Amino acid sequence: MAFENNPTPSVVATSLIKSYPHGQAGVINVLNSLDLIIHQGEQVAITGASGSGKSTLLQILAGLERSDSGTVSLLEKSMHQMKDQALARFRNHHLGFVYQFHHLIDDFTALENVALPARIKGLTTAAANNQAMAILAQMGLSARLSHFPWQLSGGERQRCAIARALINQPEIIFADEPTGNLDHESAQQVSDLMMSLCRLNGATLILVTHNPHLAGQTDRQLTLVDGALR
Repeated sequence: MAFENNPTPSVVATSLIKSYPHGQAGVINVLNSLDLIIHQGEQVAITGASGSGKSTLLQILAGLERSDSGTVSLLEKSMHQMKDQALARFRNHHLGFVYQFHHLIDDFTALENVALPARIKGLTTAAANNQAMAILAQMGLSARLSHFPWQLSGGERQRCAIARALINQPEIIFADEPTGNLDHESAQQVSDLMMSLCRLNGATLILVTHNPHLAGQTDRQLTLVDGALR
């Protein structure tokens, strides 16, 4: 595997604790002193029962949500020490996100949706569009550049979302049930493309899924149980 030649950790989580208020003076403990190390280029699946906290863990690892205590470092940068503006810039430059729902902008074409993160990063419209066209071609969507999300199939929308996540060549991809809304054939196509492009780019992939077949395609499978990974 690609990560075997790169011992550098891209994700280090230490003693993460997260709980939520529940009822009168009660709490739900989601993460319980959780530790995790993932190396650059590694593909890791996180599974577990519904409500076990998988998505919460992913949000905390990505710096989208704060833990009650503990630390997260991505690419040797502490997420807890960054101010909001610096954190947003770090996510745009170094991280990619794929969700169960594509979250494409309805009024933007496929090309405009995919080019948006590159525009935010500071590229010119022409440069961003060129990069977007190149990655959409890798996703088999060259004939859909001017189509709006409602004109695309479910599989095409999700491939477009993956292209958007990858356009800035992020070092880490966070994927939360990326094939959860797709039929079996489309899910397989989408997952194969996502994983192969991550391999090609040497990107780390952290995948939350209920799909045992999809989880089995990764380098390592972890299960979240009682707030800890096994």
